[in-house]
Amino acid sequence: MAIGDDMKHKAEELKGKAKEGIGKATDDKSLETEGNVDQAKAHGKQAADDVKDAFTDK
Repeated sequence: MAIGDDMKHKAEELKGKAKEGIGKATDDKSLETEGNVDQAKAHGKQAADDVKDAFTDK
């Protein structure tokens, strides 16, 4: 996996954590959920890249 992809996924995860935190602090369930979705997407992309790397790195 390219380092740039790793950084993009980490940034997306951090953005999700920020949204979740702001949603909790302001009692905005929609924003909190959106943050959780962003985090899940980032984790999914990281996992997909890990699987791809497992098959391409020998």
